[in-house]
Amino acid sequence: MPLSEHEQRLLEEMERSLYQNDADFVAKVGGTRARPAYRSIVLGILIAVVGIGTLVTGVFVQQPLVGILGFVVMFAGVLLAIAPGKRIAPDPDAATSSSRGAKQGKAAQAGFMNKLNDRWDKRQDGQG
Repeated sequence: MPLSEHEQRLLEEMERSLYQNDADFVAKVGGTRARPAYRSIVLGILIAVVGIGTLVTGVFVQQPLVGILGFVVMFAGVLLAIAPGKRIAPDPDAATSSSRGAKQGKAAQAGFMNKLNDRWDKRQDGQG
């Protein structure tokens, strides 16, 4: 069942809105990427293993205080292992936030979105 012209216009408007919102989100979030800190991961795993060993030892010798201490050590190791890594420093050339650079970025982003919209329209025309 084909859509009416009004429904097609609404759908296209919603698509454009989604493309614009997604582009803004990617620009905000995608700028800096966290690099995994392998040293922290390995150290955290080792500390967690020591904590598990202490926990098991506390249960084996029936000393709740030792078991609780083991759990705390294990928990600290896990937190260390899953801690976010170091942020990659942004490119110094990209760090300059002049209004001209921002306008050029918006224009390039708009050009990219226009290209995507054109490709989408061509694909839809070819199928219809």
